[in-house]
Amino acid sequence: MDAAKRLRALHHGRAPGDPLVLPGPWDAASARAFTDAGFPALATPSAGVSASLGYADGQCPADEMFAAIARVTRAVSADDVPVTADVERGYGLAPAELAERLHAAGAVGCNLEDSSGGHLVDAEAQADFLAAVREALGPGPFLNARVDAHLRGVADPLAEALRRGRAYVAAGADGVYPIGAPPADLAVLARELGVPVNGLARAGGPGLAELAGAGVGRVTFGGGLAARAAEGVRTMAAELRAGRLL
Repeated sequence: MDAAKRLRALHHGRAPGDPLVLPGPWDAASARAFTDAGFPALATPSAGVSASLGYADGQCPADEMFAAIARVTRAVSADDVPVTADVERGYGLAPAELAERLHAAGAVGCNLEDSSGGHLVDAEAQADFLAAVREALGPGPFLNARVDAHLRGVADPLAEALRRGRAYVAAGADGVYPIGAPPADLAVLARELGVPVNGLARAGGPGLAELAGAGVGRVTFGGGLAARAAEGVRTMAAELRAGRLL
């Protein structure tokens, strides 16, 4: 089974309350650590990768992001671990070029978000974009459509997330990622959309158990794991500077 088929298979046929947990490596070393721990697939986070390269979230140039994704996929290729990549809004690339660059980097799935400059883009335009990306990717890679309704201050974020989620699934998305949605809304979305819904686990909640109870099909961590690792390095640096380490 090729990597794209493995990633797709991992999303389906799961028992209730057993979502696919996808750690977010930010470099080759973290990818190896997660793979060695036994995780069957990985999901690179744009925020974590950007921070590891010295950029604010959303400011990493496309060339550097795709190069980082390629380092992650290379690090785990011997173990046949599929990698899906957060590529923000696609960096302004045409769908065919975006698909080509994902393929060249070794990714077999991607996230694409539906806001720009802090505002939601038109839902119909985003659905058209996703449909074009779907066609360019072909049927194999897992296309995860991020829905930012809960981030952007809309009056009824659940209703807007449902509207957008349905449009994106109709356009060919394999999953929907209503980032920031609370567990109660995730439960509705998981029940209504008919595809795996992606829950975000983060410090302060919701955690893995609560997301699993809401019926999500997969769990990712955004840049949270990279941030925890960076905090560990800062603590180590302070201890080293104070002469308390080694």
